[in-house]
Order: sequence, then structure tokens, then C-alpha cells
Amino acid sequence: MASVGVAFKRALVSQCHPKMLAALFLPFIIALLGAIILLWAFWTPLTAWLNTEASNWAIVDQVDQWMLAIGLFSIKLYLIPLLAVVILLPISGILGLIIAAIFVMPIVLRHIEKRDYPGLSRQGQYSTAVGAWNACWVGSLFVLGWLVTMPLWLIPPFPVLLPIFWWAFAFTRMLRVDAIIEHGSAQERRWLWRRHNRQLWLIGLCLSLINLFPPAWLVLPVFSALVFAHFSLEALRQLRAQTVIDVEPVKARP
Repeated sequence: MASVGVAFKRALVSQCHPKMLAALFLPFIIALLGAIILLWAFWTPLTAWLNTEASNWAIVDQVDQWMLAIGLFSIKLYLIPLLAVVILLPISGILGLIIAAIFVMPIVLRHIEKRDYPGLSRQGQYSTAVGAWNACWVGSLFVLGWLVTMPLWLIPPFPVLLPIFWWAFAFTRMLRVDAIIEHGSAQERRWLWRRHNRQLWLIGLCLSLINLFPPAWLVLPVFSALVFAHFSLEALRQLRAQTVIDVEPVKARP
């Protein structure tokens, strides 16, 4: 818990730096453009498909008829647009996170390694390819899992638990790799992920809870990269310091 708190504190300080404030715009613009394109390209066919599917949902018809009978509005009138938004907006959000993981994380690492982790050597290989592949498969699995589990949103408390779970999954599985891929060797990465698996998931969970508040969407892609980067580089620095101490021979006294 202490190491997670330190990572969040350092990330907050780093986020206030002008360079990190400027880095906010890239993932935000990508997510915004993605949302506009998705809404423009898929809104009509998606809502038409949802209308067709909703006509086969007996419970929706029953609730709709009951609400109309007592003089209220038709639930279908608002349900279909709401479902379309719930489907399309997370896709644009995950695009912003992928951009942050692939393009913003290297900027974050160069910024904080000079200021907070001087002398921490880079021992990673094929970092760009590995990071891009990881971001793409995590993003694809996020979208697929989000869509497949959407029917469970009709059962409380899944409308709250499922978004938290999927965003925690996306933050953790995507950013834990990009945060350490340039500095840690393959052996170091595997060791750190095993040892700090709970802390990494705790960070992802905290960020997922913050993600529930729309104003946070502007800063979260870069801030989440900063949190994972600070935690991972500090853990790597401690690992290498312990390794040096463990293997250093004890000098014989004269």
C-alpha cells in the first residue's frame, strides 16, 4: 500500500510539470476524434440494430407498456441511444489509452527517469514492437469483453462492477508492460510482475474508480501512465539494488 501511495503522489507531482500537461492533448484529441468518427459512422446502423433486438426483449416491452400505461415516457426512446453511447464511448476511450501507452509512455519515461531515476539503465529489447502488440491485444480483448458482458448490465450490481473490472483490466494489463518494457530485461519484468501483481492490480482498480468521473477522462491517460511508470521504475531500482547487495562478495578482514 505504501509503494502504491508513493507512486500516486509522485505521479501527481509529475503531472503538474508543463511537459506532462502538454502531453495531455494527444490522447484526449485521439479519443475525441475517435468518438466523433464512431458516432458518425456507426450511430445509425447501431441504433437500428439495437431497435430490432430490443423488440425481441420481452422484459423491455413489458416495462415500456407499463410506463406508457401510467402516462410516462417510452423507455425504448431513451434506452436505445443510451446503449449506443455505452457501446461507442468506451471504444473511443480505449483508443486514447492505447495512444497513451504507445506514444505518450516513452515521453513519460524520458521525463521521469532524468528527474527521479537517474542512472537506471535501459535493458529492454524490442520495446516498441512488444508495447504496441500488448496494447492492441489488450484493447481488442477489452472491447470484446465489454460487448459480450453488456447483457449482464440488466442484473444489479453488474452495471457498476463490470465497467470497473474492464477498465481495471485495461489499465493494468496495458500499462504495466509499457511502463517497464524499455528499462527491464525479460527476466526482471517477469519477476516484478509476479512479486507486485497485487499492487499493480490495485493501481489499476484505483484508476478505474477515478475513471467513473467524466472530468477525469481528460487527464487519466497520461496520469495513469505516470503512476505505473513511477511504481515500476522504483520497483526495478530496488530490485537491482538488492541484487547488487546479494551478489557482492564479503571482503575478508586483514
